Amino acid sequence: QVQLVESGGGLVQAGGSLRLSCAASGSTRSIRTMGWHRQAPGKQRELVASISRSSNTNYADSVKGRFTISRDNGKNTVYLQMDNLTPEDTAVYYCNAEGWINDYWGQGTQVTVSS
Repeated sequence: QVQLVESGGGLVQAGGSLRLSCAASGSTRSIRTMGWHRQAPGKQRELVASISRSSNTNYADSVKGRFTISRDNGKNTVYLQMDNLTPEDTAVYYCNAEGWINDYWGQGTQVTVSS
């Protein structure tokens, strides 16, 4: 089993920045790709960014050039640096870890961007 704990959400004005962190514990050697998803009210959960164990990254078109995902395998932690935030980025952000057999999710952290 893998446990994920997110931190770093909050309220920020448009144009501002936030950095999310997600620390994994438990059977961390089973983790392959880690990522961030988000879900806005009334919308489906969507992938924001993902990063493989070898640091290959993938971004949603809507965040390319503004968000940066990184990973510290030694600390079993993944980060999401979010710059130039817009109200459209308001959502609950969920950390995700893909294992060889199971997928794991964090509890979510709220990000609210005011205009």
